[in-house]
Amino acid sequence: MTKTHIGVLLFSLLTLSTFAQKQFPYKNPDLPIEQRVNDLVSRMTIDEKISQLMDSSPAIDRLDVPQYNWWNEALHGVARAGYATVFPQSISIASSWDRQLILDVATVISDEARAKHHEYLRNGQHGMYQGLTFWSPNINIFRDPRWGRGHETYGEDPYLTGQLGLNFVNGLQGTDSKYLKVIATAKHYAVHSGPEPSRHHFNAETSDIDLYETYLPAFRTLVKEGHVYSIMGAYNRFRGESASASPFLFNILRKDWGFNGYIVSDCGAVTDIWKYHKITNDAASASALAVKNGLDLECGSSFKDLKKALDFKLLTEADIDITLKRLFTARFKLGMFDPEDRVKYAQIPYAVNNSPAHDYLARVASQKSIVLLKNQNQTLPLSKKIKTVAVIGPNADDVQSLWGNYSGIPSNPVTVLKGIKNKLEPNTNVLYAKGTDLAKGVPEMKVIPSVYFQNENGKQGLTAHYFDNKEWEGKPLFSRTDDNIDFHWDINTPDPRMKMGNYSVKWTGYIVAPKTGTYSISEWSKPYMTVNIEGGETSGGKNNHHPRIRAQKIALEAGKKYKIEVKYQNFYGDAIAQLLWAEPEENLIQQATDVANQADAIVLVLGLNERLEGEEMKVEADGFAGGDRTSLDLPVNQRELMKAMVATKKPVVLVLINGSALSINWANDNVPAILTAGYPGQQGGNAIADVIFGDYNPAGRLAVTYYKSADQLPDFENYDMKGRTYRYFNKKPLYPFGFGLSYTSFKYSNLQVPKMNNPEKDFKVSVDITNTGTYDGDEVAELYLKDEKASTPRPIWQLEGFERIHLKSGETKTVHFTISPRQLSLINKKGERVIEPGWFTISVGGKLPDDSNETLQQRFEVKRQISGFDK
Repeated sequence: MTKTHIGVLLFSLLTLSTFAQKQFPYKNPDLPIEQRVNDLVSRMTIDEKISQLMDSSPAIDRLDVPQYNWWNEALHGVARAGYATVFPQSISIASSWDRQLILDVATVISDEARAKHHEYLRNGQHGMYQGLTFWSPNINIFRDPRWGRGHETYGEDPYLTGQLGLNFVNGLQGTDSKYLKVIATAKHYAVHSGPEPSRHHFNAETSDIDLYETYLPAFRTLVKEGHVYSIMGAYNRFRGESASASPFLFNILRKDWGFNGYIVSDCGAVTDIWKYHKITNDAASASALAVKNGLDLECGSSFKDLKKALDFKLLTEADIDITLKRLFTARFKLGMFDPEDRVKYAQIPYAVNNSPAHDYLARVASQKSIVLLKNQNQTLPLSKKIKTVAVIGPNADDVQSLWGNYSGIPSNPVTVLKGIKNKLEPNTNVLYAKGTDLAKGVPEMKVIPSVYFQNENGKQGLTAHYFDNKEWEGKPLFSRTDDNIDFHWDINTPDPRMKMGNYSVKWTGYIVAPKTGTYSISEWSKPYMTVNIEGGETSGGKNNHHPRIRAQKIALEAGKKYKIEVKYQNFYGDAIAQLLWAEPEENLIQQATDVANQADAIVLVLGLNERLEGEEMKVEADGFAGGDRTSLDLPVNQRELMKAMVATKKPVVLVLINGSALSINWANDNVPAILTAGYPGQQGGNAIADVIFGDYNPAGRLAVTYYKSADQLPDFENYDMKGRTYRYFNKKPLYPFGFGLSYTSFKYSNLQVPKMNNPEKDFKVSVDITNTGTYDGDEVAELYLKDEKASTPRPIWQLEGFERIHLKSGETKTVHFTISPRQLSLINKKGERVIEPGWFTISVGGKLPDDSNETLQQRFEVKRQISGFDK
C-alpha cells in the first residue's frame, strides 16, 4: 500500500470517526434532555467523569465536550467580566421594596450575561467569569449588622428576602419553556451569616423554630416558587455537619422541597470538611462524604481525590454518575450542546452590554433605593438656585464607594460630587474637600499621575514592555512609553496581536514624589500585578478573585528618584492594571471647614465601603475585624469631620454610603437632613442629586434595623434570633426596619380583612391609600401580622405583604394583598408546622407598627388547628 493510500485511509477513518461523533444521541437537540445526558455520561471514563465535578471543568475533546468554568458572579450586575452595568448592591436595592424593579434589573443582568458569554465564545474563551452559571443571589438572613457580607443580602426579614430573591431568580433564569437563560444560585445554604474570620471552622446551632421560621423560608421560596436551579452550600457546620455535606440540610432540599437542580460548594468548603472541621481525615474521605450526601460540584480541588475514594470503596461510580448527570442536565438546559439558532437567548447582541437603556435603569434603581431618614423643617429638597454648595467627605468623590462586593466595573460611574455638578447650573459654585480618610489608616487611593514618573531616559512616563505570553518571556512583542499605569482593557487586549488570557506587561522607570512623607502605594488589578519600589513590594495575589486595594506604606523624599518595576499578568478577561497612591495629607478637617464656610449648604458624604466591610478580609482600622464590624459607629475620624461641619452653622445634608446599619445617634440629634443611599451603583451620584434637589421624591424603606449600638445586640456568634431583627428586638432602635420618609404625606383608610374562622385558602386584604401632600411620590404599603396567642415564641410582628405604588398629589388607590394560610403557621413544640387556634392581628401602613397609631389594625380569630404544611 502506498503512502498515498495510507493517507487516504487515515483521512477516511478520521472522517468516519468525526461523522460518528456527530451522530451520538447526546448531539441530537430533538431528543429529551435526560436521554441525551445519559448517553453522554455513559461514554465517559471515570477520570473524565471526576474532572467534570470541579468548577474548572476541562474539555473532553474526543466527545466534543468543551471546557467550562462554573464560577461566575452577578450579584448586582455581571461581575469580573469587563465593563458591565453596575446596579445598587443587594442590600441597597432591597430598600426599594419593589418586586418589579428587581425583576427588571435581573433581566438586564442576564441579558448582559448572555451577550458576554457568546462574545467570549466567539473569541475562543471558556474561562472563569465567562459562563452562564451565576453564584447569586445571596439570600442569607442579615441577622446581625456586624456581619461584613450582610450588604450582599436583601436584609433581615425572611419574607422580604424571599420575595426579592424570587424575582431576581426569575429575571436571571428567564421564561423560555425549554432553555434556561442563565442559572441562578441561591447561597449560602443555609444557616450562615458570620463571623467571617471563623467561617471555615465555625459550628452554627439554632432551634427548629429559628431554622424553619427565619433561616430557611427564603430558600424554600426560591426552590418551590422560583425553581432556582442551583444551591450553594456554606462554609460553616450546622449542628455538627458540614453545610456542604449535610444529609439533614440536603434532605430538606431534595425530599421536602423537591429540588432537582445541582448543589455546589463554596470555594474550598470541601477542604474545610477535613482540614478545619475535622469531620474526616483527608480529601478523599471528605469528597466521598460530600458526593454521597448530595454535593454535585466542588469549587476547589479536593474532588481530584475521588479516584482514591473509589479505590478505598468509600463511594461507587454510580454515586458519581448521579452528580455528573445533574451537572450536564444544567449545561443542556442552557443550550450549550445545541445550535445557537435554536437558543433564543444566544441571539442577544453584545451591544446590549452597558447600554444607555441599562444605564438609565441603574439610575431608576438607585433613586428607588434611597431612604430618607430625617428631614427636619423641610431642609430637603435644596433649591437648585443655591449659589454655593460644599460637597465634603471621603465618600463624596470615590467611585469604589458606589459598588459593594462582587461588583462589575462601570464604564462611567457618577460619584456624588459629579452628580451634584451635573444637577446644577454651570455658574453654581460647587466646592469639594475630602475632609478625612474613610477610616484612620485607610486612605483614599488615586491613580498616580504621569508627572511623577520618569523613564530611564529622564522623560515623563514609564517604559512599558508588552509580551505575548504570561511570564514576560523572550523578546517583547512591542515596547513603548506609557504616561502612567491606568488601564482597563475590558475583554480586549492591549494589542490585537495579543490573546486574552495569555499576555503580560512590565513597566520600569522611576517614581519621584512631590513632597516628603509616608505614601500608601498599591495596585488595583485583575488578575495579578506586583509592584517593587526600591525593594518594597505589594501584591494583589495570583488569581485574585476577591480584589481589594492593599496598600504598602513607603517613606519617600521630595524630588528623589526611586527605581520602580511593575509587572502584570493576564489569565482571563476583565483586565485591569492601575498603580495607585495616597499622598501624605495634613489638616484635612481644617481644609474642609474652610471650604464649608464659603458655602450656602453642605452635602456631607460619609459611611463605609467594601474596603472596610466584606468577605474575609484584612482591615487594620478601629471598629473592623476580618471583614466584620466590631462597632456600628462611623469611624471616629468621620465623626470628628461631621461635628466640624455642624459647627459651621450651615445647613448640613448627611448622605450615607453604606452597606450595613450605622449607629448615627449624634447625627440624628444634630444634623437636620439624613439619607442613606447604600452602595448605589454606577448612577448613584445622579440619583442622590435627584433626591437632594427635589427631582425625585424618596420612598425607600430600610431592609435592616438601625440599632443605637451593638450593645443592644446579643453575642455575634449566637445564632438564636431572640433579641435580633425587628421580629424579636424588644428595645427601641434608632430607626426601625421598614422606616423611610417622603417629601409628601399619605393617609391609609378602609382596611378590609375578610371574616373567617378557619383560613384554609388564600384570602385578600385591601386598603385605600391617599397622597395627602403636595408632591407626587411613591408609597410602600407594609402589611404585618401578629400571632397573639401561640404555644411557642413568635415574632413581635412579622412582615407578610408589601406593595410599592405611585400616587399623584391628591390621588387615592386601593392596594390588595394576598395572604396564604402558610403565612399564619408556626413550628410548634412537636416540630410540626401548624396554624394554632387563637387571635391574629393584621396591621397595614407605611411603617412597622408602633405606639403611634399611624397604622390600621384589625383582629381575627382562628377557631381550630390547621395542619398539613411541609416545614
